[in-house]
Amino acid sequence: MIAPKWRPSRLTPQNALEHALFDSLLSVLTGVLLFLCFPPFDFHLLAPFALTPLLIVAARRWSPPTEPRPSGSGRGKQRLKFTSRGAASRFLFGWVAGVVYWFAVCPWIEFVLHVHGYLSPWLAWFSFCLFCALKAIHMGLFATLAGPLMHRWYVLPAVALLWAGIERTHGTFGFAWLALGNAAIDMSVPLRVAPFTGVYGVSFVLVMLSAALACVLLRRKRVVLAPLLVLPLLLLLPPVPVGLPTTDQALVVQPNVDPETVWTSEGWRTYEDRLLALSRSFPAPLVVWPEVPGPVYYYDDPEFQREARALARDRSFLFGTVAYTPEHDPLNSAVLLIPGGREAGRYDKIHLVPFGEFIPPLFSWVNRISREIGDFVPGREAKVLDSPDGRLGVFICYESAFPQGVRQFAAQGADVLFNLSNDGYFGHSAAYGQHLSLVRMRAVENRRFIVRSTNDGITAVIDPGGRVRRRLPPYTLAAALLSYGRVTEQTFYTKTGDWFAWGALGVSLLLTALAAGLISTGSPVPSQALLSRDR
Repeated sequence: MIAPKWRPSRLTPQNALEHALFDSLLSVLTGVLLFLCFPPFDFHLLAPFALTPLLIVAARRWSPPTEPRPSGSGRGKQRLKFTSRGAASRFLFGWVAGVVYWFAVCPWIEFVLHVHGYLSPWLAWFSFCLFCALKAIHMGLFATLAGPLMHRWYVLPAVALLWAGIERTHGTFGFAWLALGNAAIDMSVPLRVAPFTGVYGVSFVLVMLSAALACVLLRRKRVVLAPLLVLPLLLLLPPVPVGLPTTDQALVVQPNVDPETVWTSEGWRTYEDRLLALSRSFPAPLVVWPEVPGPVYYYDDPEFQREARALARDRSFLFGTVAYTPEHDPLNSAVLLIPGGREAGRYDKIHLVPFGEFIPPLFSWVNRISREIGDFVPGREAKVLDSPDGRLGVFICYESAFPQGVRQFAAQGADVLFNLSNDGYFGHSAAYGQHLSLVRMRAVENRRFIVRSTNDGITAVIDPGGRVRRRLPPYTLAAALLSYGRVTEQTFYTKTGDWFAWGALGVSLLLTALAAGLISTGSPVPSQALLSRDR
């Protein structure tokens, strides 16, 4: 007796509700699986299969181009006609998966808006839900375009390229956070591709596996799985480095300042003196403070300026402060003083935090988290800060979510990277671990040590293989000597940037147009029957 083959039944008005319920469950499942890949759960082994349910929905919700029979009795040339059947439903189910994912992975945004932005609970939740609805558009577009690709022999690379390309657009069109490839930060083999393609190449590998499983469950011919044969070639790439020596040290101070503290000038001065005393208590060549943990105004406060220069008399001092443009607009900046108290340079943050440092146009009712009089304005260029302790590339807080931005420091000659951050606004949420995951991937992409200095956690040093060498306990006032090394070699990704991601977007859109019949190839597009196991 031959076992029955699972196959999606034809959609009819009679079973439309049944199909909608089944596809809704699959879409929600993808959102949940993606969420479980990242902190707080970190079930990274789910990453290669997380998109499989949504890809099954995309395949079920697309009809191949029609091949009408020629008129008359002759065998005239058949002509393909593009059909958009199911496009709206594919977008809807993809959008549902996206809403579930963003709602589950970023609830700390509602906390920030309510606790630190002083919005009422209902307005904070409304703003957060609107954020999730807008961010989910990316996944809706992915499901829409993946539909025709799921019925073609080149489905595996095409779908993976599509995901990687769309993933790159998150930062371009708003808020960037966790790329799927970040879930593989502890997978040594997929991680080998990151120094060549950035995190997007790691995402490509994971989505190839998701698409392969979807094809198996849809009972496609084995030939569509042939592209998996290239994955063992990852073993030919250089492994992520292990045990690189550390030659330098930095004293990293974790102030543990409550973001909601209402400071008086005397109160902050007392606390500032405490941090300065802690900074002097260790013989270190470099002292590092995090992103502005309080009212640190180096350019407005003569007393702090004197103290900072005194601290830097025999060592370097890197700290976050508020600086200003010539028009006196505030800048979120990092200043480096070198021995002798001289200012060696300043970096002004380029990628600002939505809601924290500026308000997106669609959210005009939201209160800005920053206590500055006006919105922060972005810096203009990445700058490497030269010191006796190395050529420092300093990126600030949320900038760790932008691979292209961080790699510019290494491309300009930075031999060590520093991440100054103030995650205190997150509360005791999973955002701490998520943010650390982003920084770890930046270390792998650029083969650089990263010293991470935060207000209340997670303060750590990360090696070029993405491993956390040492971390300080969170939510405590602490200081520690963290050892790091200097690396001058540049990875292929450092030199070339996001060539893979943008190329993936272009190629995948072309393949989607071919698969959907928008571009004529002069011959009929293979029908679904050619991809099934029917004999």
